[in-house]
Formats: sequence, structure tokens, C-alpha cells
Amino acid sequence: MALWLLMGALFIVSGSSFGSSRRFLTDFLQEYPTPVTGPYFDTTIPSNITGLVGKTVHLVCKVKNLGNRTVSWVRHRDIHLLTVGRYTYTSDQRFEAMHSPHTEEWTLRIRYAQRKDTGIYECQISTTPPIGHPVRLNVVEPITEIHGGPDLFINKDSTINLTCVVKFAPEPPPAMVWSHNREVINFDSPRGGISLVTEKGRLTTSRLLVQKAIQSDSGLYTCAPSNANPISVRVHILNGEHPAAMHHGTSSKCKQPSVIVLVLTSIVLYIFQKSRWKCYHSICTEIM
Repeated sequence: MALWLLMGALFIVSGSSFGSSRRFLTDFLQEYPTPVTGPYFDTTIPSNITGLVGKTVHLVCKVKNLGNRTVSWVRHRDIHLLTVGRYTYTSDQRFEAMHSPHTEEWTLRIRYAQRKDTGIYECQISTTPPIGHPVRLNVVEPITEIHGGPDLFINKDSTINLTCVVKFAPEPPPAMVWSHNREVINFDSPRGGISLVTEKGRLTTSRLLVQKAIQSDSGLYTCAPSNANPISVRVHILNGEHPAAMHHGTSSKCKQPSVIVLVLTSIVLYIFQKSRWKCYHSICTEIM
């Protein structure tokens, strides 16, 4: 009230016109913040969450100026009430309400997340009518791939180049472990010429390079991200043989006899069919 009286006095003393006073008042009201009287959501908290299959997911809702209201979590898929305050209202024991006293965060914890848990969850405040803030959860299962697998054929003395890619991980894997024949690769081994280049991001790529390949480099190579399933590829070191022949365990020469047998079989069948007929003076009868 004192502020408004002071403003009125200033207008009278200055002798300002009515129009200029109205403009000043309008500008003042636009700049002066309107006080918040009820509870509201802190929208700076992420509302798009990516979880990992089999891992624990936390959906966080931050409410300011809550007062004596309560906070609930509702699953949109089936309009199922999951939590009210610090209490859980579902028989699925994977869901749990979490809240520390005198804090503004109300968390829905989902343990052993499954693909079916993907969807929208709403954090609600028990005002009249209730107000809600949606949080979208996407539960994914990371995919690990090695380009060119499951078998790779490498010429002797060339470079083995294995590229492992991790897709759909909620965050880049902290570690990418490579092993050869189930033994972790030692990059400082006397063999030498082994290096690893890893690029982390939405797609994490780990490239294993083994220079001047020799026969002992053959075998099973496994890429094991710390937050995704491992993947393996078998490397074959060639000494000039054809990869297809090696893959099938035969040489290309072995395919020729099968063609000859097929032709001979056809000739024999033709002769046999002809021999079943006997002709006399242009009249042929079948021999039984």
C-alpha cells in the first residue's frame, strides 16, 4: 500500500498527464513478478528418460511450494495409481515411491525395468482440480554389433580391423573390453602391433587393430561393453586359400564330380526309359 501511495505522490508532483501515467503503470506491472501462491512443478527436471532393460530407473518429479498437498504417480497406459506420497499402491514390487523428508523431489523407482514399462507416467499434485506433469520413459535394450561377423577371413600379414558398435545405450559404456579366445587382450604384450580406438557418443564405436596378422591371431574375438551384451566374431587367417572354400571345409575342385554324377545319372535314366519300349514295323509296345 505504501508503494502505491508513493507512486501516486510522484505522479502528482511531476504533473504528468493521465496518458503517460497509465503507460508507466502498465510497464511497471509487466516487469513486477506475480507471486506464486500454490504448488507448481520444476520443469527444469528432465521429462524424457531412457532406461536399460534389467536395470533400475528413477523418474524424478520436483514440486515447489507443495504445502499440505500430496504427490502421486500415475501410469497412463492403464490409468493405474502407483504411488501416493511415500506409499506404493501396486502389487508389482518393482515399483517403489521414494522421498526424503523436507525435500522437493518425489521419485518413482522401477527396478528390473522391462520393455513393457515404456510409456508416459504422470506426477500429480492433489490440488482441486489435480495438476500433473508427464514424464516419458523409454526402456531400451542395447545392441552390440561387430561389422562383418560372425566370420571374418583375413589374409596373412594384413591388418585385422574389428569394429564394435553399441546402439541404444542410455549412456556411453564406461569401458569396452576386448578378448581373444576368452582372454583379455594385453595391448602391451610382446606380440606388439595391437591398438584400440574408442569413440563414445549416441553410437559408441570401438575399433581393434591387429597389424601383420599371423596364424596365432586366428580365433574368437569378443567385444564386451560394460553396460551392454557382449558380441563375438571368429577370425580366420588365410594363407592364399579361397575364403568360401575354407568356410565350407572343401575345395572348389570337389564340386566338379557332383556335376559329372548328375549328367551320368540323367543318361542312365534316359537309356532305361528307351529300353522299356520295343518296336516292330513302326509299332512300339512297352516291355513289362
